[in-house]
Amino acid sequence: MAGLAVSASPAPAPASFRPSAAASRFGPCAQVAGTAANFRTRVCGLRCLIAAKLKFRKTLKRHGWQLRRNLEVRANDKVPDWLEATPLTENIMSGDVQLAYDSGGETSNTCPDTFDSSVNEQSSMHHKLNPSETHPPVLKEDPVLFDDQPESAAPLCIAVIGATGELAKNKVFPALFALYYSGFLPQNVGIFGYSRKTLTDEDLRSTIEANLTCRVDHHENCDEKLNEFLKRTYYIDAGYDNKDGMVKLNSRMSQIEGNCAANRIFYLAVPQEALLDVALSLADSAQTMQGWNRIIIEKPFGFTSLSSHRVTQSLLSRFEEEQIYRIDHLLGKDLIENLTVLRFSNLVFEPLWSRTYIRNVQVIFSEETATEIQGRYFGNYGIIRDIVHSHILQTIALFAMEPPVSLDGEDIRDEKVKVLRSIRKVDLEDVVLGQLKDTSVKVDRYTKSLTPTYFAAAMYIDNSRWDGVPFLIKTGIGLMENRAEIRIQFRHVPGNIYRERFGHDIDLDTNELILRDQPEEAILLKVNNKVPGLGLQLDASELNLLYRDRYNVELPDSYEHLLLDVLDGDSHLFMRSDEVAAAWNVLTPVIHEIDQNRIAPELYEAGGRGPVNAYYLAAKHGVRLDDEW
Repeated sequence: MAGLAVSASPAPAPASFRPSAAASRFGPCAQVAGTAANFRTRVCGLRCLIAAKLKFRKTLKRHGWQLRRNLEVRANDKVPDWLEATPLTENIMSGDVQLAYDSGGETSNTCPDTFDSSVNEQSSMHHKLNPSETHPPVLKEDPVLFDDQPESAAPLCIAVIGATGELAKNKVFPALFALYYSGFLPQNVGIFGYSRKTLTDEDLRSTIEANLTCRVDHHENCDEKLNEFLKRTYYIDAGYDNKDGMVKLNSRMSQIEGNCAANRIFYLAVPQEALLDVALSLADSAQTMQGWNRIIIEKPFGFTSLSSHRVTQSLLSRFEEEQIYRIDHLLGKDLIENLTVLRFSNLVFEPLWSRTYIRNVQVIFSEETATEIQGRYFGNYGIIRDIVHSHILQTIALFAMEPPVSLDGEDIRDEKVKVLRSIRKVDLEDVVLGQLKDTSVKVDRYTKSLTPTYFAAAMYIDNSRWDGVPFLIKTGIGLMENRAEIRIQFRHVPGNIYRERFGHDIDLDTNELILRDQPEEAILLKVNNKVPGLGLQLDASELNLLYRDRYNVELPDSYEHLLLDVLDGDSHLFMRSDEVAAAWNVLTPVIHEIDQNRIAPELYEAGGRGPVNAYYLAAKHGVRLDDEW
């Protein structure tokens, strides 16, 4: 662990106690000196090391790589006679003692030459133990923030498969550079581009350099950091055989890593039809044997429930579940992360989060017309498979889940999948399909397809917390504005004595909480208020928290957020295999009915509000739509 040095005085360090692999992500592991007989000392030191590692990982989320932990283990001068004669001690300590850091890869051992210089093994071999002390070692933590990444950090290799594609050039490489600038990537990182095009290292660097820029708050030493990042970027010509290509990638990575233990991340920015060939070849030929391996897979996650299941089974035949990160960049927004924070860290909201007080929930995601994405929606996948299956259902799951045991990714995913399994089968009468009506040349060729570009539906969660509460989802492209928000409408005040002051429209007195990511990040709370002046006139006002006014920072891109989560092993915003299957179980019946009956979507104009039937659907389920939508 970079900056985690455990120095022992003065006791010999037997070869049977190897450095812990728990800290292999950050650098050389701590070594605890002692003899085989010194059982209490060794075990206590090991326990302290585990506790320090867990505490370090929590602190790492806040400070990134810029954290140093100095731990000092002061060994006993001598072991009591009764411990020296214990045969059990000899049996236990004669074996290797290792900590497995990540279930997604082999146990890693770091290079001997990267150990912290503060550990002086030669001098400790000549000291004797003091017979006057019999206490276990004392573990001291001294957190020190520092600016430069320690040279002893374990190497990290990140491979972008499909490096010449638009996704890699416009999103992935810029996100990696932003993380590198901020110090979240180790100094000895290697970035590898993998593609079938015949390019050189310099060609790749020139290609991606045009899209690498520093954020407003990242202009200090920007050119210097950019040059450093590009020097660590390499290109692999995959040819037309991924098996040979992955062998080349592995060889090039090994050259950069040297003999040290290293970790690897593989971002598969490839079409769905090429996913399995790439992933399986990678599993056979490009994984490191001395660290963890993690693969990132882009949505959509299958075309049907059956095809998705086949892909999942193929992946799990070569990878552990903990290694697979199914990424949806829309889940990297602050809106999504703020769902659990707002609810579980504020007493004012948690008691209200149920059918007792919430009348309905709206999940809205819309995009303006963009010709570069229309082909994707009009093609085979459509908006249901591309947006609803992952982003919309994951948003509902995070919103509606029960409090998890902890913030651990697996605990959160356990609660999410319960929500997905509780969603009632969607009735086709509660669905509105739309298709963008456009006469442009690039779009007109798709209009013979029935693939929807707009989807609205009323969903219900059949559990004790949300029984009877409609979740109205609306998502589409070609609409009047980019919009991403969650609107929570609360029930009317029972026996409201001010009811007559609102006139005939009693919905005007409904309290509403709005969590908005677009058009501008904000948290809005609609409350009823007396208008200043004589008389008693009520008005619905908004208490607003606008991020641009409160926080003078430029928000990082969602890819930065999610890539950092992968680096840290935080999986709560990534779909697990059972979540993927549960989401397909929700959507498969309605998709099957749409395909079987060949239901024609309602056409709507570009720049408008979408299909008219969406308003009738909302009224049917008692949902008041925003006048601006």
